[in-house]
Amino acid sequence: MNRICGIEFKSSEAILVVLEHGVDGFYFIDIEPRKIKLGDDESIEYVRSFYNSVVNFIKDNHIEMIVIKKRAKKGTMAGGAVSFKMEALVQLNGVCDVSFISGQGIAAANKRDPFIIPNNIKKYQEAAFMSAELYLRKN
Repeated sequence: MNRICGIEFKSSEAILVVLEHGVDGFYFIDIEPRKIKLGDDESIEYVRSFYNSVVNFIKDNHIEMIVIKKRAKKGTMAGGAVSFKMEALVQLNGVCDVSFISGQGIAAANKRDPFIIPNNIKKYQEAAFMSAELYLRKN
């Protein structure tokens, strides 16, 4: 596996991080876009545009695996309906496999062996980075 993409969904945005395999393991690549936004989730044009943007991002950047940070389905920390719609569209990408990592798993792994966050990563990308990094640690 040469490239992996970590994704965290917040509100109506998919926050993206790409890790690439190098000589010394995987490292962060600062690629645009860092976010893909779903405009009006009730508009078929916006939903198609989001889907096409995701598929094009995967193809253009040669992504081989997507790792999504799970969100709660109910309770006070539950993800919103729009984020689950975006998650489903990413799962249906048809280009690469999709895996999930839980927030609790990330927290436990960070406690045991803290993640080394690259200096050039944006603060809002950290959860997506840790999702991808934890997937790599497990596989």
